[in-house]
Amino acid sequence: MDINKVLAQEFNLRQEQVDNTVALLDDDKTIPFIARYRKEVTGSLDDQVIRELYDRLTYLRNLEKRKEEVINAITEQEKMTDEIASAIEKAVTLVEVEDIYRPYKPKRKTRASIAREKGLEPLAELIMAQADSTDPTAEAAAYISEEKGVADAAAAVQGAMDIIAEDVSDNAELRKALREAYNKSGKITSAAASEEADVVYKNYFEYSENVSKTAGHRVLALDRGEKEGALKVSIDIPEGMGEEICRGQYVKNDSACGKLVAAACEDSFSRLIAPSVEREIRAELSANAQEGAIKVFSSNLRQLLMAPPVKNTVTLGLDPGYAHGCKVATVDETGKVLDTTIVYLTQSERRKEEARKVLTDMIKKYGVTTIAIGNGTASRETEDFTAELIRGIDSKVSYMVVSEAGASVYSASKLAAEEFPDYDVSLRSAVSIARRLQDPLAELVKIDPKAVGVGQYQHDMPKARMDDALKGVVEDCVNSVGVDVNTASYSLLSYIAGINSAVAKNIVLYREENGAFTDRKQLLKVKKLGAKAYEQCAGFLRVPEAKNPFDNTGIHPESYAAAKALLEKCGIDESDVGNTEKLTEAMKDRDLAALAKELDTGLPTLTDIVKELEKPGRDPRDELPPPLMRSGDVMELKDLTPGMELMGTVRNVIDFGAFIDIGVHEDGLVHISQLCDKFIKHPLEVVKVGDVVKVWVLDVDMQRGRVSLTMKDPSKPSAPKPERRQGGGKKKKQNDKRDNRTIESIGSNLGGIQVRRRKS
Repeated sequence: MDINKVLAQEFNLRQEQVDNTVALLDDDKTIPFIARYRKEVTGSLDDQVIRELYDRLTYLRNLEKRKEEVINAITEQEKMTDEIASAIEKAVTLVEVEDIYRPYKPKRKTRASIAREKGLEPLAELIMAQADSTDPTAEAAAYISEEKGVADAAAAVQGAMDIIAEDVSDNAELRKALREAYNKSGKITSAAASEEADVVYKNYFEYSENVSKTAGHRVLALDRGEKEGALKVSIDIPEGMGEEICRGQYVKNDSACGKLVAAACEDSFSRLIAPSVEREIRAELSANAQEGAIKVFSSNLRQLLMAPPVKNTVTLGLDPGYAHGCKVATVDETGKVLDTTIVYLTQSERRKEEARKVLTDMIKKYGVTTIAIGNGTASRETEDFTAELIRGIDSKVSYMVVSEAGASVYSASKLAAEEFPDYDVSLRSAVSIARRLQDPLAELVKIDPKAVGVGQYQHDMPKARMDDALKGVVEDCVNSVGVDVNTASYSLLSYIAGINSAVAKNIVLYREENGAFTDRKQLLKVKKLGAKAYEQCAGFLRVPEAKNPFDNTGIHPESYAAAKALLEKCGIDESDVGNTEKLTEAMKDRDLAALAKELDTGLPTLTDIVKELEKPGRDPRDELPPPLMRSGDVMELKDLTPGMELMGTVRNVIDFGAFIDIGVHEDGLVHISQLCDKFIKHPLEVVKVGDVVKVWVLDVDMQRGRVSLTMKDPSKPSAPKPERRQGGGKKKKQNDKRDNRTIESIGSNLGGIQVRRRKS
């Protein structure tokens, strides 16, 4: 198999793009480096495409390796034929390869292997021939042997049928046909495992749906319910279909032997094939659902990390609590802690008044302009208190409720202890909450990505695959933004291309011992940071204190000569780097393609150089809409009425909708059917975490504290609905209801779907 050719076809890329990208990956170049600094050779492939290509490359290489192992194993048995070799070569999945290998794979002791040891294989072959004149019982008499344990003719026939049943089950083409039948006609069903089954799964106690139409989040719910012993799950095809497919492959006639073959086929299907194929289909459904969930989680995490920072503000962080009070931390514009304390907002009026005075004094003393409130326990009371507080302050102060998912994990970590050795664990959490508002990326990289709470069923995912995917997202985000080498924590530095945790610590140690970096080349003096690592990391590390202005840009050192030549060509001095107006004017009406050729550099690289020279140290997050801040406009659930128009922030996106923070303590759900007027396969086609959106209230369930929202403007006429086949509308309605029930039962009770409820 020409793997690169296959990749080019699957990804719809030029062969040259794939060949060059694979060569760079094989040369241990990091994905962020390839995406940012090798655009000419990759055709400007972005990091996400390169990661997908790398994953597929790995799978195909493993497939080729397994094919080679199987060919060698069959050849050693002296059973290799041109037909088998051709079938292995044509196989496009690992499952197909394993099906071909099945008859030759060493087996544990089976009924068929015991029958073979008794010498009954020739009888099985005779019966399989299905000659009209053959009397199987008479022929079986010759195999009766007390020594071999064949008591009579019936036992011999039964042993022969066991051999036939196993041979039928080992037929790769038959298994492929049955797998297709299960995928096309099979139904996945579930029922309560016992009368005491957890009622959280009640919506799956009498559940049945076509395998081909089962949504990923329902597969994950079924898997969890089965794992917890609440559900019994199975996949079945219409009665008799599997047996008929098997008989159709083997039964030649209605002779006595033909009837025995038919019986062996039926036994093979029910005893050997059906359980095996069902496991395979279940595993495939689970793997696809898990991969889908990981992709959603990755997308949500990317948006969360790339959320616009609230820069240049003194921020007050509030970590709400009841008995132990509300932990408070004030940090300056750089995230440095200015003050900490604990106040009590949920107890006596005297305590509240004391808290009001303490926080008012702190806001005025340090010039606080933003307040970050954690969304955990007592968040509701804290938000009410904050809204009332800032209404009584003359200075302009706004607040935002931020997710505190993972804050407790971070505050008790070794990293937090090293960063804040003099602060209590609870106060570290308040600092983290404040910093999350100021710079989400810098703060959230300190936390295990699985703990940030922007996915569904993340704790049920394969750990290695989940960790790899999320680490890749964090790596892409950190390198996309770049970091200040003189202020970045080692946890942030460790995600820079080419730098591992040990080297990141060495960078911090170097600047502690030698002072701030003043030149990118000083990185080469850092222990264990050699030329190869420098090539990978240099462009992503900013040095604001450097004399060379290029060191504070995303321009790679290998392109400094081209950048300098460009400035000379435009008649601009290096001191004007960052003068957007002057550079824009100098580049006006210039043919970049011709200029790139003249400077002997690639057009994509030259384009990036121009952007960096116009705005050194540019942060791509600054180009995004700012987060939605609030200023005392907190509402209660009871204030909402159907049709009310609100602005909200997307907190989480899952397979069947999006949860929106509208400032009423409970995040509202916009079901996938209410996101837009056109058909979409997934909510991510319309919304992403952090988006500020306009919504309208559909329904308010006061008893359960739930809000249903729509993003369809009720003042506009609805788009005409496409005609459906008879019964289609009913199915869609049932599935929509099932999706909503899943939120109520699985999501909120188990945490499988992060409902983002602010506990109080």
